[in-house]
Amino acid sequence: MAQTTYFPRRLILAGAIVSGVLLALAVHMLGARYGLDLGGLWRSNTGEFMPAGAAIAWWLIATVGFSGGYFTANLMHGAASGQIPQRMRQFLIVVGVLILAGAGQAASAPSPVPTVSGVLAGLAALCLGAVMAFCGAHFALRKA
Repeated sequence: MAQTTYFPRRLILAGAIVSGVLLALAVHMLGARYGLDLGGLWRSNTGEFMPAGAAIAWWLIATVGFSGGYFTANLMHGAASGQIPQRMRQFLIVVGVLILAGAGQAASAPSPVPTVSGVLAGLAALCLGAVMAFCGAHFALRKA
């Protein structure tokens, strides 16, 4: 009888964090294209207390980073034993390619935000995505 093998926990954690960060950055780029600007919280020229677009962008990036890390860790944990059906793998590959293609298309267009603000917002999205992807992967590995 074949023995079930699993990926090392650190490999699963690293893969899940990378996947969560890439998805969070893709959502950040797509959101910036449609007016969800992270940098709206740091601008002092707006009369509003907190721009709704900035709050939605923060929550969206955090949710995508966490869920991307969580689901990737779950999938990688079950992948070695062959628990993922072939159709599910194909579906996940297609979704990942479409998200990254959309982000690439959004990143190639001129940025609607100033350069320094865009760089700071990108770094904030990177850090937020990395922390949330780590948390999602950690919870998934604790459950498994």
